[in-house]
Amino acid sequence: MLKNILYTGLGGALLLKDRVEEGLVKLEEKGKLSKDDTKQFLDDLKARGEEENDKYKEQLKEALREVIEELGLATKEDIEKLKADKE
Repeated sequence: MLKNILYTGLGGALLLKDRVEEGLVKLEEKGKLSKDDTKQFLDDLKARGEEENDKYKEQLKEALREVIEELGLATKEDIEKLKADKE
């Protein structure tokens, strides 16, 4: 289920990106935007998208940590510690 949510979000983002690029190209063709303005806008949009992606990943990791803790599941670190103690 989580995988489907991620794929849906990614698909939506890619669709939005394509539509934004199409709109910018049309404005460029009409002379309302320069190529430099279009490139700058896309670069800024990409940078903000990457920042949001990083934030989303951190939030997801934190949520997963909380779930693991609530369920009392052993983490990789717990298992490694047990292995080290056994030796």
